[in-house]
Amino acid sequence: VQLQASGGGLVKAGRSLRLSCVASGRIPSITTIGWYRQAPGKRRELVADITSGGSTSYDDFVKGRFTISRDNAENTVNLQMNDLKPEDTAIYYCKAESPSWYDPKWGQGTKVTVSS
Repeated sequence: VQLQASGGGLVKAGRSLRLSCVASGRIPSITTIGWYRQAPGKRRELVADITSGGSTSYDDFVKGRFTISRDNAENTVNLQMNDLKPEDTAIYYCKAESPSWYDPKWGQGTKVTVSS
């Protein structure tokens, strides 16, 4: 399984971006996919995730601004990011987890830069 993340870029504060994570290969039916981010000098942190059943969770700093969604038929998970803030600047990674795998699968990351 491979994950391909895309959609990052440079935007001004208050604008929006939409990130996409496309999974290729054999995807187990029970898979949770999440978006994580890592800012320079900081630990990688969970932004949001979504289960195969559609249940979502968000970190407090993005609640109300970011929305995660999933298209199982297309093996795609999107992260709609609205009202972006400079502190959202980071490299964003998608990760897939399944009980069928010993280790999670990570995408290569997409860079988001928000200017003030």
